[in-house]
Amino acid sequence: MPRKKFDLSILPPTPDLTFEKSLWDSGIGVVAGIDEAGRGALAGPVAAGVVVLPNRPDLVELMDGVRDSKQMTAKTRQHWAEKIEELSAACQVGFADPNEVDDLGILPATRLAAKRAIAKLPDIPGHLLIDYISLPDSAIAETSLVKGDCRSLSIAAASIMAKVRRDEYMIQVDEKYPNYGFASHKGYGTAKHLAAIEKFGPCPIHRMSFAPLRPEVQPPLF
Repeated sequence: MPRKKFDLSILPPTPDLTFEKSLWDSGIGVVAGIDEAGRGALAGPVAAGVVVLPNRPDLVELMDGVRDSKQMTAKTRQHWAEKIEELSAACQVGFADPNEVDDLGILPATRLAAKRAIAKLPDIPGHLLIDYISLPDSAIAETSLVKGDCRSLSIAAASIMAKVRRDEYMIQVDEKYPNYGFASHKGYGTAKHLAAIEKFGPCPIHRMSFAPLRPEVQPPLF
């Protein structure tokens, strides 16, 4: 069944701990927020961040400024990634590489990255708060939230960690494949990136299942 259209008027001014507090009050101590980065890119891995925040009364004040990572500059994201590592009870990032994206599809690969991030946590979460997607094969209870990175502080923090760590990878890989400008566009389909693909062809970290990289179906000979 398709989801109902989300009412944007119910969004809080900034991400808060409404969902986390409800779970904490119910006796669940370890609540993990999850979000991804890189789903729409033409190259590089898809990343998933997972952040477990502590139940402390001053947390919203300490993390004032944390938003959906797409609303931040690179410098601001880097600042908050460092603060999130300092303030969180635990945070990790998992990746699924371009071959896995091609073999599995982007949604299953995103779920795989999320499961890898969760597996790195020191404690198994009692509940997952996930931005939009679900993890149907996970044994952990979950809540999938539309616009989760605008509603849940844990999810917003996870979005920052996923974006920062993936960007770091793309900056590093730019040295190996300097023709494509990965350090600037991070693998997304900018005009500069598309022009480089046209000129140099794809490299090993391109997602060959994504248009315009997907090979055209060859017509039959007869």
